[in-house]
Order: sequence, then structure tokens, then C-alpha cells
Amino acid sequence: MATKETKKEEAAKVASVTPFNSKQLSHFRGLIEDKRKSAMDDVSRMRSQLADAREQAENDTAYSFHMADAGTDAMEREKLYLMIAREQKYVGYLDRALDRIETGTYGICKVTGKAISSERLEAVPHTEISIEAKLAQKAK
Repeated sequence: MATKETKKEEAAKVASVTPFNSKQLSHFRGLIEDKRKSAMDDVSRMRSQLADAREQAENDTAYSFHMADAGTDAMEREKLYLMIAREQKYVGYLDRALDRIETGTYGICKVTGKAISSERLEAVPHTEISIEAKLAQKAK
């Protein structure tokens, strides 16, 4: 299994193919890092809500808690777990985008091999495919 350092060394051997200059890459890196921080803050907030819900459930007695309330609380906890998982998946996408910036492959469509437009990357900075490839996937 290749380590992160090995991947960087291999990428350094291959000519950089990104269509963006260092100033543009720096802009996208900042955009991605901002989105990553925001997502991590959301995960932290949701985990705090889960902890608060658990504490509340432990403090409720059988006489002050209705079964319907218990069902609603369980559903809310499940939604929080799903939203946490979704945000963590998003953070993974952002991390991979940062890796592509480091390896010099950011902005190249993995389907067509062509450059992804900067407008698309502004809207979805972690994308790996161009809008043309995305439309072709939807058409299938």
C-alpha cells in the first residue's frame, strides 16, 4: 500500500497536468479549506446535539416521558447520525480535492481527461468530472 509520501513522489515524477496556475490553485485551495472547516464545524455541532440528546434521555423518568416522544427523539437522533455521515463523506471529497491540488491533477476530468471549467470548480470545488461528463452520465 502506497503511503502519502510515496504518492507525492510518484506525482512529482509525472509532469503537472493541471490547467491552473499557482495563484488559481491557491484560490481553490482556500475555497476548499473554507468549505472543509465549515463542514467540520457542522459535524462538531451535530455531535454536540447528540450528546445533549443522550443526556436529556438519561434524565427523563418513565412518568415524564411519553412513548411517542421517545420515538420522535429516536428519529431525530437517526437524522443527526445520517447528517454527520453525509458531512464526513463531503469532507473526504474535499480532502481528495486537496490531494489533487498537491499532486498537480486538480481540474482534470477523470472521465474525459480534459480541463474542468473554473466556473464549475467555483460551484463544486471538489468535483472530479466536467459538466459535459456529468450530463453524459445523467443521459445514460
